Amino acid sequence: MLTAAQCGALGLDPSLLFARLPEPKKTALAVSGGGDSLALMLLYAAWCQDLARKPEAIIYTVDHGLRPAAADEAKLVASHAESLGFRLRILRWTGDKPSSRLQERAREARYRLMADAMGGDGAEVLVTAHHLDDQAETVLMRMAHGSGIKGLGGMRPLEQANGIMLARPLLGVSRHQLAGIVALAGWSAVDDPSNADRRYERVRWRQAMAELSELAGEQRLAPRRKPRAGG
Repeated sequence: MLTAAQCGALGLDPSLLFARLPEPKKTALAVSGGGDSLALMLLYAAWCQDLARKPEAIIYTVDHGLRPAAADEAKLVASHAESLGFRLRILRWTGDKPSSRLQERAREARYRLMADAMGGDGAEVLVTAHHLDDQAETVLMRMAHGSGIKGLGGMRPLEQANGIMLARPLLGVSRHQLAGIVALAGWSAVDDPSNADRRYERVRWRQAMAELSELAGEQRLAPRRKPRAGG
């Protein structure tokens, strides 16, 4: 388990990250096994260490049944959660899977399963690991789809969505910073091959983001032209 001081050495203060988190009777954390959500679990555990009253929390991980390795990955998340003292439930998406819009349908199924689980467990807030890079991708996607001003505001730190209260405390944190937290803990994150599959729109935007960042860097380094005399 990492301490708040160890997280702070990487520029992440758990007490600041979770300062705006509501104080429900029970909190749920969505953890997939990817680096972002593992970092969320580590940061949340570090935050809880310094609290006089430890909030009751439960970890949800979803086995979509889309890859043979998914069941083992869910067990890995369970092992990590147990090492931090968290209770975990593995939620399974069963039945026939759609042949189109798979990522979108899987996301809908994931939230539906977690909303149902929260109702049974008495959890009032679901904390997710959406971060700064996710926010940038979301804004670009909405812009491309002709979203209005409200949509271009991106994801909110706290909002009612999918029938549940969602908290996103990591929207100001980069993917690189979260990877540093996981590495510091000595954990290995799950590598979902769909995250590199260009058939999915978000993957294409994620790859475009890297190109845009490179272009922005070139513009910063390019020498500025002096204005012409009298111009």
